Amino acid sequence: MGRVEKILIAKSAGDPLFEVDNAKLETGFGIVGDRYHKKVGTFSKALTKNGDFEVTLIERGEINAFNQAINSNYSAGDFRCNILTEGIHLSGLVGSEFIVGNTLLRAIRLCEPCKYLSNLLGEAVMEKMMGKCGIRAVIVRGGGISVGDRVSAS
Repeated sequence: MGRVEKILIAKSAGDPLFEVDNAKLETGFGIVGDRYHKKVGTFSKALTKNGDFEVTLIERGEINAFNQAINSNYSAGDFRCNILTEGIHLSGLVGSEFIVGNTLLRAIRLCEPCKYLSNLLGEAVMEKMMGKCGIRAVIVRGGGISVGDRVSAS
């Protein structure tokens, strides 16, 4: 079982992500207030087919390991994911449903680093974060989440 460390959203494509203490997750749309909920994210058009845009999650431990490997200090917001977690191995959730707060999500695939992220964080992200850059999930049952909420397999 893990927990939500941070919730991050951005208003538009390319805008810096900012932290919120709680958020509403809406089935079929994403996190209320986030760029992908409004369909104005960088990859909104490409990702609408299978819900890839709804929620992204990343582990604090993977960011810390990346920072240590390249002697940097990137934050969760730099990785452009919505939910920073601690204490749960996210890649093990792919293909299954899991609970965050009072919501139910389904992990549909790994969130692999891309050229966009490489342009922001450098080429090392492609090598060092492959298979470690979190997961993409769809919202099965919407609701609220807060920093500190439990993250667990359903």
